[in-house]
Amino acid sequence: MLNGNLKLAIQKSGRLTEKSIQLLRNCGLDIDNYSNRLIVSSRNFNLDLLFLRDDDIPEYVQDGVADIGIVGENVVIEKEAEVDIIQKLGFGKCKLMIAIPEDATMMNTEELSGTRIATSYPKILKNYLKNQKIDAKVITISGSVEIAPSLGIADSICDIVSTGNTLKLNKLKKFTSVFDSEAVLIGTKILDPGSEKYILLKNLILRIESSLNARTSKYLMMNVPKQSLERIEEILPSLKSPTILPLADESMLSVHAVIPSDTFWDIQNDLINAGASGLLLIPIENMLL
Repeated sequence: MLNGNLKLAIQKSGRLTEKSIQLLRNCGLDIDNYSNRLIVSSRNFNLDLLFLRDDDIPEYVQDGVADIGIVGENVVIEKEAEVDIIQKLGFGKCKLMIAIPEDATMMNTEELSGTRIATSYPKILKNYLKNQKIDAKVITISGSVEIAPSLGIADSICDIVSTGNTLKLNKLKKFTSVFDSEAVLIGTKILDPGSEKYILLKNLILRIESSLNARTSKYLMMNVPKQSLERIEEILPSLKSPTILPLADESMLSVHAVIPSDTFWDIQNDLINAGASGLLLIPIENMLL
């Protein structure tokens, strides 16, 4: 392991594993088959991947065993790790929520005072209750938090919620949100800014940022009448001024622009009504701003 490579810790198995690997591959990194392996090296970048339990990642990064890590922000906050949150990654989004039994009649958070709340995230929950001035008892449980009310251990729970299906299976319903989380890139505070590893890290961050920018953007190409160009430019929510190219038909122009992915279907009718034709929307692999 003392090979001078940048060390990146990611979840060994779970909801962040595949998306973390895909992000690295989108950055141009050649990652070998990693199943059932604890350490894997990139073939074309000085990077070693360490596959760990997500709860262990913040401490490994804090202590410098790993230089950087990809983990849920909720885990970083709960562990109170002394690390830098370098970049939010836009995947693995979830909410830490308080859920109550389906037949509960609570209407506001003040009614949680005097009740028992079971959770695997006691530090985040206690901080929330303190800020909301709610005097509730926090019961710390490792795993299977959802069954606590049915066992009489607690009156409600505080746990990670993605789809809410697990709550329904345990006859619980969402009550209030405590913390919004997503996958984040974290870094150790002890990495020497003058080291080769630091240069590798800056390079990797640049690649990640370009991949994240590309994920939320599309490349739009279309033909427009010259007389409609001003109107087309008004409609386009492009990141910068669009590229205008002449066509064989001198009355027409080709317009190219990078636009936010989620706006195309909102503006496509306006573009067509303004005279645009041959609209082509193309995915972008990487984009440096």
